Amino acid sequence: MNCDPLYHDLDSRWNVLSAPPSWLTGHILRQDCILAPIPAADYAKHKSELMLIPDIGIGSAGTVGSVLLFGEMPIEAMKKIALPTDSATSVSLLKYLLKERDLDVSYTTQGPDYELMMESSDGALLIGDRALEAAKNHPENIRLDLGEAWMERTGLPMVFGVFVARKDTPLDAVQSAHQTLLLGLKEFETSTQKRHDVIQWAMEKSDLSFERLDQYFGEVFNRLDPVHIEGLSVYLQHVFGINKPVEFAWDSSGYDVELEQIETVGS
Repeated sequence: MNCDPLYHDLDSRWNVLSAPPSWLTGHILRQDCILAPIPAADYAKHKSELMLIPDIGIGSAGTVGSVLLFGEMPIEAMKKIALPTDSATSVSLLKYLLKERDLDVSYTTQGPDYELMMESSDGALLIGDRALEAAKNHPENIRLDLGEAWMERTGLPMVFGVFVARKDTPLDAVQSAHQTLLLGLKEFETSTQKRHDVIQWAMEKSDLSFERLDQYFGEVFNRLDPVHIEGLSVYLQHVFGINKPVEFAWDSSGYDVELEQIETVGS
């Protein structure tokens, strides 16, 4: 749901390929779609093949609400934590944050299922819709919001997902896809009716209330401003040792958002 403001009510000329974040990395590398939001960690690993799309992403400025570590004991007492298979960024971020706390923890990787993960481990990391659902059902077991923890440590927002395209994808196609998504985001940011419609759409896909989703779309941001970009740069530097400034495929300052026909994007 963290991309619903971008993908809501897309023109029927578009085909949307839905998949977990880490799966979209494979789709974009295989040229199954024009652009897609992938884990920032996957961009770090494949940056030689990918170009970073400006303006849009998946980030937070503090509490994110959907990247959460659960457990029935304090983090300091955890010996084994189950990590999900569907996102690399949250996994690398959690390992970094716990290492900075000098905690000695072992990790196991399995499918993102709260009950199964908690059966075999002291803690469970979940992201996205599954984290929101687990937080609704087990609020007493939330031990760490990773967006909040990153902000406390760095003073900067956390960018969990970035939009990318392969470097050999025609730039006009990528920019047209970018324009379409940016148009949806602009409408979400400026129209009360659009925001209401997006929340209603998200309610149809979850058991969350209107009020919780309204709050969630204030915790998660899809527009990357300069401070978010700085947070992304610091994450890539601290976790992956990438010391070069973040470079986007083009400078979109003053970009005029126009809706154009195009083919397929990832979601």
